[in-house]
Amino acid sequence: MRTVLDFSPLHRSSIGFDRVFDLLEAARTQANDNWPPFDSVKLSEDSYRITMALAGFSREDISLTVQANMLTVSGERKGEQEGEVLHRGIANRPFNRRFELAEHVQVTGARMEHGLLVIDLKREVPEAYKLRRVEISDSAVSPSVSQLREQAA
Repeated sequence: MRTVLDFSPLHRSSIGFDRVFDLLEAARTQANDNWPPFDSVKLSEDSYRITMALAGFSREDISLTVQANMLTVSGERKGEQEGEVLHRGIANRPFNRRFELAEHVQVTGARMEHGLLVIDLKREVPEAYKLRRVEISDSAVSPSVSQLREQAA
C-alpha cells in the first residue's frame, strides 16, 4: 500500500518554500529506484560520505558531475564481455543517480575501491553565515556601522 501525500494545503499557507515541496516530491518519485545500491554516512558534524556498489564498472565507465546543488553519478559499461553469457547476476545496465546537496556542501573527492565508488563531501559554511557574538555596550549611543564592521574583521 502506497500513501499519497497532498502538499496543496501547505502551498496556501506558506510563501517561499516551493523548493522544499519540490525536494519532497522528487524524493517520493525516486524512492522506487534502488539501483545501484548506496550508503550515505555522516562522518562528523560537517563531513559526509556516499558509497555506491558498482561491481564491474571501471573509472572510465563512470561520470561524476556537480551543478548547483545537484550531484549526478551516471555510468555505462562500454566493453563487451568475452564468451557466451550463461547467467547474468552482475547488473550491466546504465544508471543515473542524483543526490540533492544542501547549501554549502561540496564534493571534496571521489575514488574507486574494490568495486565501490566512494564520494567524500564536506559542508563549508562561509564566515558570513557563521554565528558571531555581538557585544552589548553600556552607553546610550550605539556604535556606527563602520565600527561594527571593524569589530567583525
